[in-house]
Amino acid sequence: MATFDIKMPKLGESITEGTIMSWFVKEGDTIEENDVLFEVNTAKVSAEVPSPVAGKILKILFEEGDTVEIGQVVVVVEIEGEASDSGEIAESPKEDPEGTEIVVQAKEPLAETNDNSQFYSPVVLQKAQEANISKEELDKLSGSGEGGRVTKKDIEQYIAQRKSGTSETIQQEVQLPATNKPVSEKQFSSEDEIIEMDVVRRTIADHMVLSKKTSAHVTTVVEVDVTKLVHWREHHKEEFQHREGINLTFMPAIVEATTKALTDFPRVNSSVEGVRIIQKKRINVGVAVSLNDGNLVVPVIKDADKLSFSGLALSVDSLAAKARQNKLTLDEVQEGTFTITNYGSFKNIIATPIINQPQVAILGVGYIEKKPAVVETPEGDMIAIRHKMYLSLSFDHRIIDGALGGMFLKRIADYLEHWEK
Repeated sequence: MATFDIKMPKLGESITEGTIMSWFVKEGDTIEENDVLFEVNTAKVSAEVPSPVAGKILKILFEEGDTVEIGQVVVVVEIEGEASDSGEIAESPKEDPEGTEIVVQAKEPLAETNDNSQFYSPVVLQKAQEANISKEELDKLSGSGEGGRVTKKDIEQYIAQRKSGTSETIQQEVQLPATNKPVSEKQFSSEDEIIEMDVVRRTIADHMVLSKKTSAHVTTVVEVDVTKLVHWREHHKEEFQHREGINLTFMPAIVEATTKALTDFPRVNSSVEGVRIIQKKRINVGVAVSLNDGNLVVPVIKDADKLSFSGLALSVDSLAAKARQNKLTLDEVQEGTFTITNYGSFKNIIATPIINQPQVAILGVGYIEKKPAVVETPEGDMIAIRHKMYLSLSFDHRIIDGALGGMFLKRIADYLEHWEK
């Protein structure tokens, strides 16, 4: 008999690990190809991971609640056939019907960060909180994970040694307040409600802090006259609803204008690896979707520049609906090269969004409102009521200077102001 190692699958752009939420099998179970093995959760998506092979569950290496790095072996399956020298079957990766790629080759490299010791998995944060370990104390731990990162094993060992008074073996002396109480205990009273972050919110929090530490954020803002676009939508929304079966919103137009601008200024469609700029050939636009539980997910429209306007509208509508129903596949949240976030849906006019790593820019879309404006006409200047909105672009100043960021944002505004279909 041979064995087959099933590893933690790729979970999306910039995601380096996933938390196992539940197991659907146990050791000794017989499984068929595509049987669901476990559910994994990240900041971007929850997904059921199927088996690419049939066989018998020989060994389960992680428990529910464990956070596992991409490419790490999660479960070993006994199958019929001869093993290769490495103990794995020499096959290409397979995909399940939902598009989840099961990685059975070499471990994927982890995304670079500026300070891995400051980036913690949800499990580590939970165990630290349960043990009343303050953030300051946690930051001083030296971990055994990638780049010195604190792992579940590290925090468990530290907690045990802390209780026995031998914690100096894995950390330098920690200076705590004279009360010996964690700093966090001073931040609330008995009247306050303590709400534990769920796994998704913890991972989002980590990702946002990591982004601010990684990129030199700069935000620029432009006001856009979208009167033509508003009138065009009013004139065509009923026909579009009848023809396509979905509501006509402003987002497809914004996505189309953005993809055109990315074609005009390809440097914005990039990522950074150390001192190298990786300029992407594909334009994959992520559109942030607010979920009912208060969390956020960013489904990705692949090759957005190759889609028609109707194709973009259908993609935006379909992905948003699947996001709110928690039915997105892993493929639908990965490989994004640029992100759009629409805070205008909450009648907010201006914001400074945080870049979605490893991308180098993110577009914020404000609320469209009527304003009096000076309009140039053949008869001279006049005051008229116009539909105006603000667009904000946060960009990574490591590779995008103010001139490029400003020209790119102005190009999006130009496409929207001169909207024609």
